[in-house]
Amino acid sequence: MRKVGYIYDPVYLKHDTGEGHPERPERVSTIDSYIDEIKKDLVEIKPRRASAKEITLVHDTYYPQEIMDLCSAGGTYLDPDTRCSIFSYEAAVYAVGAGLEAVDSIMEGKVERVFANVRPPGHHAEFSKAMGFCIFNNVAITARYAQKKGYEKIFIIDFDAHHGNGTQKAFYDDDTVFYFSTHQYPFYPGTGSAEEKGVGKGLGFTYNVPLPAGTGDETYEDIYSMMLPDLVYHFRPDMVLVSAGYDLHIDDPLTHLEVTTEGIGKIVENILKTSDSPFIFMLEGGYNLQALGKSALITVKKMLTV
Repeated sequence: MRKVGYIYDPVYLKHDTGEGHPERPERVSTIDSYIDEIKKDLVEIKPRRASAKEITLVHDTYYPQEIMDLCSAGGTYLDPDTRCSIFSYEAAVYAVGAGLEAVDSIMEGKVERVFANVRPPGHHAEFSKAMGFCIFNNVAITARYAQKKGYEKIFIIDFDAHHGNGTQKAFYDDDTVFYFSTHQYPFYPGTGSAEEKGVGKGLGFTYNVPLPAGTGDETYEDIYSMMLPDLVYHFRPDMVLVSAGYDLHIDDPLTHLEVTTEGIGKIVENILKTSDSPFIFMLEGGYNLQALGKSALITVKKMLTV
């Protein structure tokens, strides 16, 4: 059995998005309750508070202070979908800190793989802009932090139903970070066409697989068992990061994909087979609580055994 770390903290419940908002605290507490049955097999890791300097590995120098000030003033809408409240900055810096702590735990040999059950999510957050429920780009910051720690080549896999525009932009001209995404298209946020492949020395290091509404297990199995392994093999990453968005599930209320819980298990299994490098999975979307809990559980079970 693999040494798998699990990161969760009640601080994530403090991010109050308001009544009726789909990105709600129950998302992470539900996952935690589902994971409970296998916690005995996991190494529980506490996240740490990311510093403003660490956040600016990816974001604008003034952006963390701007978010802190808005939260301290009682909160506001950062965009039509993204609300922050008085404790949202605290939750967000601990969401970033989960990725940093995951890298450190892998470096120290405590674990080989980590699942970070965090919120707010991150993959839509851009250089100086929150959007799509995301405040800081957790995965992108984790990638840059890992590089500072000596993991030179990072492969990012994003299976959220929405394209990770923020993550793509962060590395669009970079040949040391490969960004691979499968997502419903056309759909929010409107990016992620097959023609978006990177620029400059980053050309060819962005790979989008846009999928129509109604796409299910069979197509995802083909992509993750036949297309992805070749890309990872040729890139030869030192670490693989996964934006684990479970809104591709057939029961998700916000999207129109038809992947089952078992299908998600196969996606994760195929991802884990691509490389002997360390893996860090970080939670992104997923808005049906039961589907979310089951999907996260099957993910962590695969991380333990594959």
